[in-house]
Amino acid sequence: MREINNKRIFKIILSVIIVISLIIGGFAVYLSDYYHADIAAIEAFSAAMSVTKTVVSDDVIVYGGSESKVGFIFYPGGKVEYKAYESLMMELASKGILCILIEMPFNLAVLDMNAADGIRELYPEIDHWYIGGHSLGGSIAASYAAKNSEYFDGVILLASYSTTDISATTLDALSIYGSEDNVMNREKYEKYKKNLPTDLIEIVIDGGCHAYFGMYGEQDGDGTPTLSADEQIRLSADYISDFVLKGNN
Repeated sequence: MREINNKRIFKIILSVIIVISLIIGGFAVYLSDYYHADIAAIEAFSAAMSVTKTVVSDDVIVYGGSESKVGFIFYPGGKVEYKAYESLMMELASKGILCILIEMPFNLAVLDMNAADGIRELYPEIDHWYIGGHSLGGSIAASYAAKNSEYFDGVILLASYSTTDISATTLDALSIYGSEDNVMNREKYEKYKKNLPTDLIEIVIDGGCHAYFGMYGEQDGDGTPTLSADEQIRLSADYISDFVLKGNN
């Protein structure tokens, strides 16, 4: 009888180990499947630009010089390699904005909401700080801003929305998305708009899509854009710079 019980216990333990292994294996596959930066496209975009690029650490890259008075901390989209946003950062830096691009654990900002901690202290010369991001990155950046609103002037959401209520803070907010974006959940976008300030600036890029705030190719489920990634990035940079530099330069 004892031998039979031992066999049953062994089978149960083995079954648990197998289930755990399958879960871990599936999670590992999920995390390893992400959108990679299109390096060739990024290099072509920035070929004629003379923007200072500083690698602060393994997971933080800064674009722009110390003469900037406005800083922008950027959280990348979910499962997108952070370097895919280098073109947007460089375009903004060329307009006088110090941009900080942060790599997230396994390309998921939700795994490190506090990634912006300590960044501002590195640049005491910056008078005005903004934080934002693309898609999931924007939502997580907004949550961070809600807990640190006294340190920021505003939040910038690219194809994103804030699940955290920042409507009662002093933060300004800019929301930009493409008319052909089929990835962002429009129902949730409208639902959570109440979490943003009443003076929200909302811009829809005609012909823009979800993926073209970065350079990582097409995204599954996205719409068909009628402009290029270069064009959408430049338009986005124009809107963002108008938002953050007005009265701050």
